[in-house]
Formats: sequence, structure tokens, C-alpha cells
Amino acid sequence: MTLAYETHEHDVLIIGAGGAGLRAAIEALAQDVTVGVVCKSLLGKAHTVMAEGGIAAAMANVDAADDWRAHFRDTMCGGKFLNNWRMAQLHAQEAPERVRELEQWGALFDRTESGEILQRAFGGHTFKRLCHVGDRTGLEMIRTLQDRGVHQGIDVYMECTITRLLKDGDRIAGAFGYWREQGRFVVFKAKSVVICTGGIGKAWKITSNSWEYTGDGMALAFDAGADLMDMEFVQFHPTGMVWPPGVQGILVTEAVRGEGGILRNKNGERFMERYDPKKLELSTRDVVARSIYTEVREGRGTEHGGAFLDISHKPPDYVKRKLPSMYHQFLELADVDITKEPMEVGPTCHYMMGGIRVDAESAQSTIPGLFAAGESAVGLHGANRLGGNSLSDLLVFGRRAGLAAAEHAKRSPAPAIDSLQIEDAERQMLVPFERSGGESPYPINDDLQRVMQTLVGIFRNDEDLRRALSEIDTLKERASRAHAEGSRLFNPGWHLARDLQSMLTIAEAVTRSALARRESRGAHSRIDYPGLDDAWGKMHNVVVKKADTMTLFEAPVLEMPDDLKQLLVEESGAK
Repeated sequence: MTLAYETHEHDVLIIGAGGAGLRAAIEALAQDVTVGVVCKSLLGKAHTVMAEGGIAAAMANVDAADDWRAHFRDTMCGGKFLNNWRMAQLHAQEAPERVRELEQWGALFDRTESGEILQRAFGGHTFKRLCHVGDRTGLEMIRTLQDRGVHQGIDVYMECTITRLLKDGDRIAGAFGYWREQGRFVVFKAKSVVICTGGIGKAWKITSNSWEYTGDGMALAFDAGADLMDMEFVQFHPTGMVWPPGVQGILVTEAVRGEGGILRNKNGERFMERYDPKKLELSTRDVVARSIYTEVREGRGTEHGGAFLDISHKPPDYVKRKLPSMYHQFLELADVDITKEPMEVGPTCHYMMGGIRVDAESAQSTIPGLFAAGESAVGLHGANRLGGNSLSDLLVFGRRAGLAAAEHAKRSPAPAIDSLQIEDAERQMLVPFERSGGESPYPINDDLQRVMQTLVGIFRNDEDLRRALSEIDTLKERASRAHAEGSRLFNPGWHLARDLQSMLTIAEAVTRSALARRESRGAHSRIDYPGLDDAWGKMHNVVVKKADTMTLFEAPVLEMPDDLKQLLVEESGAK
């Protein structure tokens, strides 16, 4: 029998209240449709605030030679040409206008002497391109979008977790979830659903990601029948804190290197001269992360297993002005004054290039009425994301997803929701309370993080990946028997039992895709296949759910038009 639940109805439902979700909500509201935004945490607490260094946009305020073509080239080169070329083109062309919108809505960017938005250098970008607010850019972006959305009158449902997408035949009809505080169930009816739930970092032991990042959106889409693509490409940010243990993995923004920070090993050597003598610390993230990892593995790491990142050669006032968050973060958490001594840093699981397969123009998935934007969608970044492209991604494709979702809702009749779907979703959520001999979800979660950290990390090989798949199967069996104690009132054990389902699904997708791609490209590094393979450079790995099992197939990379190919040829000729 169906338990009592509340119901809310909107034309467009957005799951996630980070940069992509808020920008989608603002755009959908502008199309005169009703919009609901659901977030797992509190409004303003989205992980977007951790993107500190800046928003990549070819505004040419500092380097006059910059334009969208250069930004497009950098994005494609950084992604090792596995990117969706159309997404990379739209992103490069539209990012400046999206930044100007933020400015008009009240974002307080750092300024050049002439009063224009100041831009800084970042790894993989040919020009100084990152529009920034000190090292708190993501926070300013969230504040601005939140103020704009609240002023417009968005309906926000905070501390609510979505556990299933509801369908009417083949199309989306809404979502089922529960209030984290009370444990009561809630149903959202909607003609369009936009997934903006971010990434999957909490499946790894060392991560910069916050507690919400359990792969919910990708798993929801997968379970509903949508395609996931390029799941093997997980970015390890080169610089997370490594000491003390309680703060291990917390992000150290790339802005430190953008402002002149130097990486050294325990012997005082500037080791990036060995790995990328031209770009040094401003090489792409995959290269820098592997370089630090290699230094540690070969015995040249710091006392706590990392590298030294030093900005103390810059004037103290400069460091405090340009990197205020980093100054306070190290002083308060590690008792280190970065104006006087180096930071100890190491790679940390940071960002997911893979995700829900979407159309470049509309951000619609392979399911009618289901859209995705931001980190939960795939395409823009290819095999490796450039720093700063994430925030402009949220703005460009958050807007496009909101617009397309609103247009879809306008031309779609109200969907019908079969009560059996709701009853089944309820039953799945209540099962952990009914198991008497089940295991606590906490040791299962610890073991998953250990497996992903040690076997599906920065360097991979066939033996480790096969072992990881075997262990994930065992963990899935253990998770199916996980037991929750107590009541449904704010019950973290119950919440984790549910989150494990998402993390295990996505962990399996990552591992299967990594095993299939027998080459090293971007963030995917195979010790047993160390080189690029031209054949794999023309293929994506796609996973989809068929008969309750995960099926993997290959899809061709979209052919680029000749005029854009010429841009890349010109770039390689210039070098």
C-alpha cells in the first residue's frame, strides 16, 4: 500500500542548485514556465563554490590576441580531440556573453586598471583568459545566480534527495525523492527534468569533492535508460592538501600556479622541467597530476607523500590579495603561512569529464524530456578538462538546458505517472529498515573508496581494473543487504545506504569503460597501453542499462567540419 506523500507540480524540474542548475532555472523562468529546483543540501552550499580560480572566457581584456577560436583550440587540444566539437565551439563563442550577464547581475570581478574584468593565466590556456574574483570565483558566481533566481521567484526544495526519475512511457514524467530531515517521501510531477547534480568524487578516498558528490544524477539517468559516455575520464586535480590527514584532498586552486607558484620535490628540484619544459606548472592538469604522482612513486616526494607548491617568492601583500582563501585555508587548517613557506600538495579526485550523453544544442539526453548540464553531462571537455572551463560550462549549457527544457515543456501535454512506479520507489527506500542481519553501509563505503583509490586511480592496468570489477560486484552484493537502524528522521546511515547504490553504479561504469579503452588519453592513463591510439581517438565508450545489466558499446566521435579542422591545423602549424 502506498504511503502518504506530498506532491509538487512544475513544468520544469531542476535537480541540483549549483551553477548549472541555477542558470537553467533563471533561463527557464524567463520563458514563462513554472520551475522547481531540488537540492540535496542547502541553497548556496553547492560544490560550485569550490571552483576558485576563475571563469574561462575569451574576452581579450588582458591579451588582445585572444578570441573564441583560440579558446576552442585550447579546449579541443586539452581534451585530446575526444570532445564534442559543437559543444566546444558553442562554449568558446558564448562564454564571454554569459560572463557579461553575470557582471550585469551584480558579480564583482577583479578589474584591470582601465576598469575591465581582469583575467589570469591557467594551465592549458594559450592566453590569460580566466575572469576571477580573487580565488573565490565560484562563491561569487553562486551568490550572483542565487540572488538573481530568488529575485525572480524560483521555488526551491532544500535538503531533498531524488532517488528515482518517473516516466510516462518513454518520456520523463517527474521524480520521486525524500526529505532528508523527516524521511518523508515526495513526488514531483514535471514535463521536463534537468539534471545538474555534479560529479562522483566521493567514490574515491582522496577527493576535493563535498559529501553530495555521490553520482546521483548520472545514476538516476542510467537507471531511467539514458546513455552515459566517456566514463573512464576522471580528472585528478594536481594540487589538493596532503597534510594534516583531516584535510587531505581539500582543493588548492590552480590560481596558485596561475599567479606564479612553483612545484618542487623534496630535493628542491623544479621537477616540471622534466615533464613539460615549455609550460611547466601551467601544463594541463592530467600532466601535472601524473608528474607529482611519479615524483612520489620514485622516491622524490615530500614527507607526507606529495610535492611542495611555493608562492612565497611573491610579495606577501600580493599573495594575500590574489589568493585570500588559500592564505587563510593553509593558516587555519595546516598552520602554514604561504607567504613565507611552501604548501604540501598532491593529486586529489576532482572532476568527471564523462557523464550523461546529451545533444550539443539543447542539452537533451537520449530520453525525451530529460536534460543535463554541467559536470553531470558529457561532451565539452573530452578526455581532460582545462581549468576554468567548468564555470563557463555551467553558464553556457545551464542556460541552453533551461531554455530547451522550457520549450519542451510548452509543447508537451501533462504526463501521467503510474502509481506502481511510486510504490516500487517507496519499497526500495524502506527495505534497509526491514533487513535484520544486514551490514552497516559505512564499511561498504570505506571499501568502495579504497578500491577506486588504489585500483582505478591516476595510473591503471588490466589486472587492477579486472580486480576492481570483481570487488565492485562483491560490494554490490553487500550493499543489497545493507541495514539501516533507527527511524527515518535525519538518518545518515539510511542516506548512505541509498547513496551507495549510485556510487556503485557509477564506479562500475568508470571501471568497465577504463578496461575497454586500451590506450592512454588525457586523464585516462594505462600503464599497459601508454601511448595514444588513433583508432580509440575516433571512439567513445557508451554504457546503457539493458535488462537490468550494464552494457557497453562504442560510438563514433562526431566528425568536425572542415572550417574548424582548419583552425586546429593552423594552430599545429604555428607551433
